[in-house]
Amino acid sequence: MKGRSLTDALHDIQSGNKENYIPEKDALTVSEKSKVSLSKVYGFATFYSMFSVKPRGKRIIRVCKSLSCHMGKAEEVIEKLKEVLGIGIGETTEDGEFTLEESSCLGMCSVSPAIMIDEIPFGNLTVDQIPEIIKKVKSEGSQEKIYTEQILPAQGRVVLKNVGVINPESIDEYIASRGYLALKKAIENGPQWVINEVKKSELRGRGGAGFPTGRKWEFTAKAPGPQKYLICNADEGEPGTFKDRVIMEGDPHSIIEGMIIAAFATGCNNGYVYIRGEYDLSIRRIEKAIEDARSHGFLGRNILGSGFSFNIEIHKGAGSYVVGEETTLMESIEGHRGEPRKKPPYPPTFGLLGKPTVINNVETLANVPPIIANGADWYRTIGVTESYGTKLFSLSGDVNWKGVIEAPFGARLSYITNEFGGGVKNGKKLKGIILGGVSGTLLTPDQFDTSVDFNSLATIGAGPGSGSIVVMDETRCIVDIAKNIAYFFKYESCGKCTPCRIGTEQVYKIVDRISKGRGEEEDLDILERLGENMRLTSFCPLGQTAPNIIVQSIKKFRDEWIEHIKDKKVEGGSNER
Repeated sequence: MKGRSLTDALHDIQSGNKENYIPEKDALTVSEKSKVSLSKVYGFATFYSMFSVKPRGKRIIRVCKSLSCHMGKAEEVIEKLKEVLGIGIGETTEDGEFTLEESSCLGMCSVSPAIMIDEIPFGNLTVDQIPEIIKKVKSEGSQEKIYTEQILPAQGRVVLKNVGVINPESIDEYIASRGYLALKKAIENGPQWVINEVKKSELRGRGGAGFPTGRKWEFTAKAPGPQKYLICNADEGEPGTFKDRVIMEGDPHSIIEGMIIAAFATGCNNGYVYIRGEYDLSIRRIEKAIEDARSHGFLGRNILGSGFSFNIEIHKGAGSYVVGEETTLMESIEGHRGEPRKKPPYPPTFGLLGKPTVINNVETLANVPPIIANGADWYRTIGVTESYGTKLFSLSGDVNWKGVIEAPFGARLSYITNEFGGGVKNGKKLKGIILGGVSGTLLTPDQFDTSVDFNSLATIGAGPGSGSIVVMDETRCIVDIAKNIAYFFKYESCGKCTPCRIGTEQVYKIVDRISKGRGEEEDLDILERLGENMRLTSFCPLGQTAPNIIVQSIKKFRDEWIEHIKDKKVEGGSNER
């Protein structure tokens, strides 16, 4: 596919260049071979943060600045890196060894603060470790940082039942744990039976929107035409969210099996797993799972003698949060800048390359094999009415235990945080939690006993979203939290529509001004009006949800904002001199 070849070509050029960039002569070669204009090649390369059209160092150090890392004192790590390297953000050391860059999120929120050197992640960092890490990398090359990924014991798991239990790189162990039996059962019963079973299970999308999966599949299955596509959306970029990465790293075959079943049910011929470029280990493990599934006859032509043929390719992302939106993701695969499409038409009938397309989240697809293997009736014994099954939660922030939790729908936020997470750390009181990512909902302690299911959360204006839970203790400055979130959206806006492009910039400027002790009370009214205008007029969900936490924090912690303004406080609580 043209779009995929453009992305791969730029990745190959950059990785093969000693200065980690895409030279003009190579961009011109790509333009000529792909018959894509040079301006489009440059437009594509300059949109994605992991590409560069200017020379950089031999090694790229990316420092995560998302909310969880920010709360874990990422700024101290950045300052130490600047000191040790003798450079600022975006600069390269004199010897050409390192370039220091910011990253919106590395998906390592449970081991914050975190950095990535080339493709290798380093988590649970302290300032004292930085000099030794730099010294070792310089002399020996990037060495994989060993840290513990926190996952609770396997009892009661559905999606995570194999994670930490089997070798994720062994298809034999996956098969021994009843892997690919669901695929065999699906083929024996036929496509319509599979769709009916998924509809009966009432599986809802786990990417955030919660749309019924069976209905989505049915739309594509009934769409006319011989060519249909299936996409697994593994572009997990929501700060505070890392549960999809854990599935990909710990049980990649569950995703592959879910994709094959979905493709069989809907008549899709080709599949893509769009994985964010920061997830190198996920990419490598999904690649191996695809190869092993193909060698065992689960992928390719005439799968298990059924006459059904299906192939999967990996599309490696290059750094863009907005690409997680389904139409933007398709634009990226096709070789375009990450900008959303107008809906309707919707992907199930008009998607990738104008063909009917199924797009499902990683967690959604990982639910499919257990539903087919055990039956919809079994699945509906888990959870609560209209929210069946389990949900994965990424727990981070000011909590004693940080990691991925699998809990049945209906569990209460207080139970998830206190029983699984061990409560707020250091004996502090709870100030609030951010549920569903930085585009989600800010909840206060009086809402903490809410059941986590679609209907109950809707009564308080919330939803499970991406499954992120970021816990804030009583010492956190709400203005500082809002500033970090505002900066994220300003940085990640694609710029397609004016309300988002200008709105995110203005929101950040106002919050930044307040954080520096130069705000006025009328700024709060402006932020609320601006947030409402963005919600109503922005082209896609990024602009529509970007002001959510900021506006909600003004409503729920207005006294704190007013105090910040009247006392001329700067972030951190001290007074500006």
